[in-house]
Amino acid sequence: MFAGLPLAHALWRRGQKVHLANLSFSSVALSDAPQLAPALYEVRPETSGLDGYFPEQALARFLAEEKLPSTVYTFPRTGVRQLLRAYQVLVEQLKLDAIVLVDGGTDLLMFGDEAGLGTPVEDMTSLAAVGQLHIAHRHVACIGFGVDAYHGVCHSHFLENVAALERDGAYHGAFSVSRHTEEGALYLRAVAHAAAAHEARESIVNGSIAAAVQGQFGDVPMTARTAESELYINPLMGIYFTFDLMGVCKRNQYVRELVDAPSVVHVEAIIQDHHAHAQRRPRRLIPH
Repeated sequence: MFAGLPLAHALWRRGQKVHLANLSFSSVALSDAPQLAPALYEVRPETSGLDGYFPEQALARFLAEEKLPSTVYTFPRTGVRQLLRAYQVLVEQLKLDAIVLVDGGTDLLMFGDEAGLGTPVEDMTSLAAVGQLHIAHRHVACIGFGVDAYHGVCHSHFLENVAALERDGAYHGAFSVSRHTEEGALYLRAVAHAAAAHEARESIVNGSIAAAVQGQFGDVPMTARTAESELYINPLMGIYFTFDLMGVCKRNQYVRELVDAPSVVHVEAIIQDHHAHAQRRPRRLIPH
């Protein structure tokens, strides 16, 4: 959601219609957000009724202050079957011709035989759902190279996977977010706004990306949640890597098993079973 904001703002400036959506960890069903489908809610700046962690509301209010489109469509954590139906509703109601899945981090690019998969449940649920949609354009973007190391991702494997997708013709290229652009400046303001609204649960991923975009480096003090961890903030965290979504699906070794998964529990079990039996590539350091 926040990781896709620079892309959205660039398209808004070009006069394109862009809608933001998020597969959420918040308890959106406890709010007064209108429910558009069993796994789809419409969060607006005036949405209320949920105290505590609610980044979708924080983003909606920030966008309203910036006089930008401020509805944030929100999916609760659910299975592929329900998420697919929610996306179908959005495609029909909003007349969408393109969807870009944006991952804060790079574990969406793990194919299934890597040493570590990171935290793939939400990413793979989204990939499996959007991969079944009938829509003209479907893409994937990743930003935050390195932030998934804490969850066991080997970033040499990420680079190897990017090379494989390039051979397939599914890699679109990379570009950086600069704080000197309107998009980069907006992103930094949005992350700071959300952090102020969630002082106990600031986003480590977006905080790391924002720190990198501002030129910080190394073990940068961030929040109490990272006090016991050694961070490696670096300029590569501010780079978008972009791909064809179906090309990523074709390389993924288990996404086909997820297409009808009815719950988060089923998605997680399928991923864990695949990884347990996969012939994994050995972990390796980037030799530079």
